[in-house]
Amino acid sequence: MPAAAAIKVMVVDDQTSMRAMIRRALQDLGFKDIRDKGSATEALAAVKADRVHLIISDYNMPEMDGLEFLEAVRKDDVIGKTVFIMLTGSADKEVVQKAAALGVNNYVVKPFAPAALKEKIERVFGELV
Repeated sequence: MPAAAAIKVMVVDDQTSMRAMIRRALQDLGFKDIRDKGSATEALAAVKADRVHLIISDYNMPEMDGLEFLEAVRKDDVIGKTVFIMLTGSADKEVVQKAAALGVNNYVVKPFAPAALKEKIERVFGELV
């Protein structure tokens, strides 16, 4: 069982309020090392420079959307195995299928309750302590 406090997280969303909400939910679950960026291009550079264990990324973002970001992460030899959870505003089957094909670990439909986020994270990492 991993301790949430030992997992480094990068939250990526172009909406400041959504990043703050996700950060708060993660803190309530015991996560301590939470970074966030407002764009996938900034986040990609940041996780290449300082690796994280978990990326939680919005799908709908300008410049580079969540699928393009996921694809860039998976193609990178260093960060390619990073756990990636996609946030999407709709349960659009096409987006979910594309994300699955690109190797997403899980996805969360917005709006979501903190318990739903915890469950999605635990499906990948196991029970958090």
